Amino acid sequence: MKALTDAIWGKCTSATDLYADIAGRLFKGRAPQGAEFPYVVFFVVTDNPDNAFAKDGDEAIVQFSAFSTQKDGNSEIEKIVSDLRAIYDDVSLTITGHTLIGFAWQNTVPMIEDLPATAGGTVEAWHYAVDYLATRQES
Repeated sequence: MKALTDAIWGKCTSATDLYADIAGRLFKGRAPQGAEFPYVVFFVVTDNPDNAFAKDGDEAIVQFSAFSTQKDGNSEIEKIVSDLRAIYDDVSLTITGHTLIGFAWQNTVPMIEDLPATAGGTVEAWHYAVDYLATRQES
């Protein structure tokens, strides 16, 4: 799993549009308390075996959660999601010890949430959850 998340991290940090959109605020697992907006968090939601033709493999659902507090419309979050999809839709990733069979977009769910604010209280934020299915086989 670490090899997959390392490959995802490397792809995002080398993608100048998305990385600039979020000012380098990409987090694995969860954002630190008080993180500035906008930012993206990614994590593996599920990881299931997919063994076929005498090869060991797996299918993992990877979720990217993009957050923005922009008040005048949701154009900032939409640009982040658009740039994220431009990078990861059907991407080719180098995963140590595995061959990536596919990295396919599954769905996007937009929401508005009340999140903890840095100075206390809450702040209203756009949250777009973007899911991908990663299918891998051991090399």
